[in-house]
Amino acid sequence: MRGRINLEGLEFHAFHGVYPHERSSGNKFEVDVSVEAELSDSAFHDDLSGTINYEDVYAIVKGQMEKPSKLLERVGHTIAEAVLKRFPEAVSVQISIAKFNPPIGGVCRKASVSILKTR
Repeated sequence: MRGRINLEGLEFHAFHGVYPHERSSGNKFEVDVSVEAELSDSAFHDDLSGTINYEDVYAIVKGQMEKPSKLLERVGHTIAEAVLKRFPEAVSVQISIAKFNPPIGGVCRKASVSILKTR
């Protein structure tokens, strides 16, 4: 049976951005992750081995957010690839990454990018 595991509103202080000041001072980011997966029957009998452990998904996101990149597209892609590599039962991964107060020359609460990667 297929199911979806979601982590919403993960917050990080990270150093992603095109401009040098973004890469030196950093910014607040929010990440949402949705993993569609084939769940085994054991998940429905209260056994963690039958599903995707969201603690492991968080560790993947945290590890990738700690690596500075110029573009959020790259960060989202590397997170999606890492999730699919780690979890063979994952069918697809959707990542949304938002940067708060982006340097666009005007008022903007956050700018975001969404990446969908499937097997």
